[in-house]
Amino acid sequence: MSKTTRVLIFLAVSMILIGAVAVFASTEGSEVIPAAAASNVAWWVWPLSLLVVTFVLGIVAVLGGVGGGVLFVPIIGGFYPFNLDFVRGAGLLVALAGALAAGPGLLKRNLASLRLALPVALIASAAAIVGALIGLALPQNVIQTLLGATILFIVLIMALAKKSDFPNVPKPDALSQSLAITGIYTEQSLGKDIEWQVHKTPQALFMFIIIGVMAGMFGLGAGWANVPVLNLMMGAPLKVSVATSKFLLSITDTSAAWIYLNEGAVLPMIVAPSIVGIMLGSMVGVKILARTKPKAIKWMVIGLLLFAGTRALLKGLGIWK
Repeated sequence: MSKTTRVLIFLAVSMILIGAVAVFASTEGSEVIPAAAASNVAWWVWPLSLLVVTFVLGIVAVLGGVGGGVLFVPIIGGFYPFNLDFVRGAGLLVALAGALAAGPGLLKRNLASLRLALPVALIASAAAIVGALIGLALPQNVIQTLLGATILFIVLIMALAKKSDFPNVPKPDALSQSLAITGIYTEQSLGKDIEWQVHKTPQALFMFIIIGVMAGMFGLGAGWANVPVLNLMMGAPLKVSVATSKFLLSITDTSAAWIYLNEGAVLPMIVAPSIVGIMLGSMVGVKILARTKPKAIKWMVIGLLLFAGTRALLKGLGIWK
C-alpha cells in the first residue's frame, strides 16, 4: 500500500469519525457537557475547535519530545467548558493512540524492549487502574489542584533533568539478571551494535507504582516520567528508554482507559476530533522536526505547560474560574 493511499484512508476515517461525533453530539452532547450547552456557541464549534487545537498540540508534542496527553489534559481541561473526567478519559486515549501508532515500528527496529517493558508494564498497569479509580472518586476542584501541582512538577523535571545517551552500568542487579532484562540494538549514528543492561530494578519498579497512579488519576500518559526512570535510574540507553516508554503507554493507558470507559467518562465528541487532530499534527511535526532547534522548542513547551499548570492550580483553588 503506497504512502498516498494510506494518507487518503486515514483522512477518510477521520471524516467518518467527525461525522459520528456530529450525530452523537446532536443527541447527547447537551446532557454531558452542560457548560458548553449552556453557552451561545453552536455545539459543532467545540469538536471543530478541538480538532484545530489538538492538531497544533500534536505538532508541538513531537517537536518538544513529549506525549500528547501531557499537553492535552491541562490545556483542554483548563480552557474548555468540559467536565474534567471526560478530558482525562480523552487524554488517556490520545496518548494511547500515539503509542499504538508508534509501537509496531519501534519493536520492529528492536528499539523497544519487551524484556524491559513487560515487568514495568505489569506494575504500572495495576497502579494506573488504582489511579483511575481514585481520580474518578475525588471532587473536581481537588483533581484540578493536584493536576496543576503535577504539571508544575513536570515542568521542573523537564527544566532540570539531564539525559544520557549511553549510561554506564558496570553490573546488573540480581532482579534484572533473573528477568533477563538486557538487549542489543543497532546505533545507526555510530554504525555499530550497542549491548545494554540495567540496574536498580527494584527501586525503578517502585517508582513505576507512583507513575502508574499519576497516569491513571490525571489521564496524562506517563512518557514524561518513564524516560528519566528507564534512562537515568535503570541505565537503559536513551533511544531504548524513549522507545520502550512509548510502547509502555499502549499497555498502561489501556488499563486506565477501561476504567473511564466503564464509568461513562469517555465522550466521542471529545475523543474523536482530539485523536484525529493529534495524529495529523504529529505527522506534520515529524516533517518539521529536522528544521527546528530542539532547545528553543523545549523551552516553548515548558512555557506552555507552566501556563497551563498554573491555570489548573488556580482553577482548582477557586482563584481563577
